[in-house]
Amino acid sequence: MLNILRRIVEEVNAAQGLEQVLALIVNRVKANMAVDVCSIYLWDHKSHYILMATDGLHLQSVGSVRLQHNQGLVGLVAGREETVNLHNATENPSYVYFPETGEEQYPSFLGVPIIHKRSVLGVLVVQRHEPRKFDTDQEAFLITVAAQLASVIAHAEAVGDSIVLGNLSLAAGKPIYGLAGAPGVAFGNAVVVYPPADLDAVPDRQITDTQAEQLVFIDAVSSVRDDLQKLTDNLRQVLSAEERALFDAYQLMLGSDALVENTLARIREGNWASGALRKTIEDYVHAFDNVQDAYIKERVEDVRDLGRRILSYLQKSGRSGYQFPKGSILVGDIITATMLAEVSIKNLAGVVSRRGSTTSHVAILARAFNVPAVMGAADMPIARVDGQPLIVDGYQGRVYISPPDAVTQEYRRLRVEEDELSAELANLKELPAQTTDGFSVHLYANTGLIADVSPALSSGAEGVGLYRTEFPFMIRERFPSEDEQTQIYRQVLTAFAPRPVTLRTLDVGGDKALPYFPIEEENPFLGWRGIRITLDHPEIFLVQVRAMLRANAGIGNMRILLPMITTVDEVDTAIRMIRRAHHELLDNGITIEMPEVGVMVEVPAAVYQVASLAKRADFISVGTNDLSQYLLAVDRNNPRVASLYDCLHPSVIRVLMIIVAACKEAGKPVHICGEMAADPYAVLLLLGMGVDSLSVNAASIPRMKYIIRNFSQANAEEILHLSLEYEHGQSIRHFLHSVLVEHGLDGLVHAGRANIEAMKA
Repeated sequence: MLNILRRIVEEVNAAQGLEQVLALIVNRVKANMAVDVCSIYLWDHKSHYILMATDGLHLQSVGSVRLQHNQGLVGLVAGREETVNLHNATENPSYVYFPETGEEQYPSFLGVPIIHKRSVLGVLVVQRHEPRKFDTDQEAFLITVAAQLASVIAHAEAVGDSIVLGNLSLAAGKPIYGLAGAPGVAFGNAVVVYPPADLDAVPDRQITDTQAEQLVFIDAVSSVRDDLQKLTDNLRQVLSAEERALFDAYQLMLGSDALVENTLARIREGNWASGALRKTIEDYVHAFDNVQDAYIKERVEDVRDLGRRILSYLQKSGRSGYQFPKGSILVGDIITATMLAEVSIKNLAGVVSRRGSTTSHVAILARAFNVPAVMGAADMPIARVDGQPLIVDGYQGRVYISPPDAVTQEYRRLRVEEDELSAELANLKELPAQTTDGFSVHLYANTGLIADVSPALSSGAEGVGLYRTEFPFMIRERFPSEDEQTQIYRQVLTAFAPRPVTLRTLDVGGDKALPYFPIEEENPFLGWRGIRITLDHPEIFLVQVRAMLRANAGIGNMRILLPMITTVDEVDTAIRMIRRAHHELLDNGITIEMPEVGVMVEVPAAVYQVASLAKRADFISVGTNDLSQYLLAVDRNNPRVASLYDCLHPSVIRVLMIIVAACKEAGKPVHICGEMAADPYAVLLLLGMGVDSLSVNAASIPRMKYIIRNFSQANAEEILHLSLEYEHGQSIRHFLHSVLVEHGLDGLVHAGRANIEAMKA
């Protein structure tokens, strides 16, 4: 059964269009389950489930049989969102007879819902003459096929693929849903980026000079052939003739029509060399997979290896094809910091990543750049969108591919409104972030690149609450030297002087990787990251701290922040090393002061040691991104569960209250530097707790200031306690929304959010 499922999946992935997929499914399921009928009913997103494909019922009924929601057995399956297995369908009260189908002769009925992200897209049905229930293995098989079909239908809807039967057009122009990564609306064209030598990530791309493209491909194949020959020659003395036969097989494949000529044929049809190669390798792999011989099946990886080698040469020859004109929207399976760094900010319109979350590093960067972003868009059909016009809705986490005119016009209107609001808020730049009853909150900027400095200053930032020092490490191919780091840090300190600047020590691991310092772990977020790495590598930590101290000489506005603290021992060790670096510089004749040192609370264990940590640190900074992730046991970069990540979860709020109370008792300031600080709803609660400062991306500073200036601290404290009466994060959010509406501030949350759902595109 597993082999049958695998072959069906392969055929589905190779199919051209949704209509072919549906025909293939009903045919293969009927044959392999030995049933008399297999049919697929799809929801038209209006009011009906429609028979869209069948093998066994009368073909004239396709497109004409329509069932309303909860009508018939199909409606029963959809309404229950679970399997219905009947030995005699006609005896069920929900049964509805459609004479045009000829189904009266098939009493046995098994229907499973086709569900994608909690939405029922349709129903997959099998029927047979013999009146008896289907067994559990058959149920499991059909459920698995339906799950595969669900993702295919979702992809088809995302790219506007439709089935047209008479006047019926199904599923055109729906958005792709993801997570709101960075606010704003972007209009532009997709530029698909992908990691080196990753065949699966290569998109299709149309070209005009097919002859030149063929020559590039032939050169790449020739280079791989030369490499293989050198390998064979080098290993001739240590490998037997039988073992060398593997390399001979590689050479034969490189000379075969199946690989070379098929790729050239695809190039002549207008696809670029990398995309043509990907399709050829896919066909090659499918052909091997369908053969039952174990030895031949093992050659699949050999074929993939050849494909990767050829692709590597195509990329080395400059055939990455990356061009970033004005209005470029970066699209990829996972967008990295280095990918963002390759694009001029003037030309970058938006970001769409299939993986990642609202608090992943790239989302944070996008907010710093003030570039709309959608993360976790798992259904994004990357191979098919390169060059396509897109709308990126960073407020609601939606992406529209080739959007209809009505949708485009609505989003353009809303972006104008958003720009008008931003212009109004700019008038607050010189005003303090002070409540109506005189409680002041410092508003600092989160930065990580020199390019952030100007936007932060123009937004009215009172300093830098979090400078992510890992960014200069991530965009290099080696560790930056002490002098290089000193120069970078001094630029930031000088730009903001005399305002305070908090430099966080190197915080890599988890979703932040250094290409020259790979960390392979089963569970990286619970592994070697943050202070754990730098304390294990004092040579890295001491170089960075010396660079920070040297950069601060003669300026005196720097503070140091220690990330990912779990125990007081880590703080003691880190402070001891900072003092060592300080003394070393003093001994070398460099006059500098010992800076304030803060501790990040982002691990649950640290929450209940805040009092002890506060004895050692000059201030406490709460990293709400990781703290919420660990409290809720949610990997925020996993799109399947990222929607469960909620900084307004009652447990998160109560933990923050514990931290703030402990800091106040110890007489130490407490800062909030996670993305929660930029959430208009959450700011009301943080204001009620009495936090000393918020550190956010520069674009959010005017909005947070506006909220602070429109409430009293006493009123915010009352709102905080009322929020604790609710048991769900969503309920708390609804309550806080009503508070903002009451104060006429709901525009700060909803500005730029389109009511596209109500539009008939």
